[in-house]
Amino acid sequence: MSSTRAAPRSGAIISVLAAAGITVSLMQTLIVPLIATLPTLLHTTPANAFWAITATLLAGAVAMPVSGRLGDLYGKRRVMIASALLLAIGSFVCAPADSLLPMVIGRALQGLGMGVIPLGIAIMRDVLPPQRLGAAIGLMSSSLGVGGALGLPAAALVAQYVSWHALFWAAAGLGLLMTVLIFLIVPESPVKSPGRFDFVGAAGLSAGLVLLLLPISKGSDWGWTSGITLSMFAAAAVILLLWGWWELRVPAPLIDLRTSVRRQVLMTNLASIVIGFAMYAMSLITPQLLQLPAATGYGLGQSMVQAGLWMAPAGLVMMATSPVAARLSAARGPKTSLLLGTLVIASGYLLSLALMGYAWGVLIFSAVVSAGIGFAYAAMPSIIMGAVPRTETAAANGLNSLMRAIGTSCASAVLGAVLANMTVKLGPVTLPSEAGFRAGFLIGAGVALVAALIVLTIPGRRAATAQPAGAPADLDHEVRTR
Repeated sequence: MSSTRAAPRSGAIISVLAAAGITVSLMQTLIVPLIATLPTLLHTTPANAFWAITATLLAGAVAMPVSGRLGDLYGKRRVMIASALLLAIGSFVCAPADSLLPMVIGRALQGLGMGVIPLGIAIMRDVLPPQRLGAAIGLMSSSLGVGGALGLPAAALVAQYVSWHALFWAAAGLGLLMTVLIFLIVPESPVKSPGRFDFVGAAGLSAGLVLLLLPISKGSDWGWTSGITLSMFAAAAVILLLWGWWELRVPAPLIDLRTSVRRQVLMTNLASIVIGFAMYAMSLITPQLLQLPAATGYGLGQSMVQAGLWMAPAGLVMMATSPVAARLSAARGPKTSLLLGTLVIASGYLLSLALMGYAWGVLIFSAVVSAGIGFAYAAMPSIIMGAVPRTETAAANGLNSLMRAIGTSCASAVLGAVLANMTVKLGPVTLPSEAGFRAGFLIGAGVALVAALIVLTIPGRRAATAQPAGAPADLDHEVRTR
């Protein structure tokens, strides 16, 4: 391929992969406008309706590392097409649903599409020219936050003015469109890993993740010291320990734990958990603050649609910061971008304490937090890929994406408990208090600073994200920072 033809081709690949990532992330916020009415729509109880949200979380957590390994073994594009198709099928199952079971099944299938993002990052590393790679990876990595921010107002508008069924019909159409575009435009990666798929490892990791994330998600309902919660945590610990023992002994593991415990990979993944917490804190707290009645004295009295529109610019800011982060990473190394991102996130949360009384203030501090997340999300895959062989890129990025998902689950549990316990009465209704929101913002700032401390422990090396496809995996993937 000539250089004159390569640039347009690269642009099309980047556009399709980023659009696929945004489409997948839309599934996370698709159901948010329906949360209050789901029990009525599905003719079930509020506790049971929550499974329509939990199913996507659990399926996505399992899908990211598993689909990454499948992509390394059998072709990243092939597995990415399958993931997009599962998302479309899940949406088709949800669209006509009027009861809980088909909705939960469909939402689980949608969650299986979450593997698209780590697979897309891995494909970019393998097929894009060096000069396009940094910005492209940043855009793909940040698509999770971009889709979430833009999806909320769009979903609210459709649900309010058309029909909630239309949300899922539209999602099905987007899933099919992405499947076709990936098939037509995205090339298969030439890099594959030898070996067989570790079915025992996949089953063990899946069981361990479900037993870990389910009580994190439902602990506030079940009780954190209840028998079922503690039993699931204990079972998760046992199964994950046995899974780790197995992975260290099988010739072709699902996840290479020896690579994963390298300090560069381990500390980046730990930072990913904390940054995922910080990202979701904004998504959880801000919509509630915007929509609380103004009669509380601190609520901003916005509708769901209005709240989504006030938050939408944050997604655009996240997208805009990706190329800036890529240039900074190229000049100073991705560790610098990641550290800067954590500090910007912390400053945004601290800024919120002064601006939370105004809708325009929410727009400003959420944009600052999102800018920091954009820097962080653009940097983390670069650091990971600088420390793993090319044949393990998709699996390593899948594990990193899983770490972010664990962080978001922990944020939901912790901040949900904070807001549920720091309340005020408005007539017969119990609402989160102003002190609860301030505590949530302070927690967000605190975890961002913890992430900064973790980043400081990452070795002072710069991942060579611009390494051409086919270059040796372990000889030229890192250089010292200046």
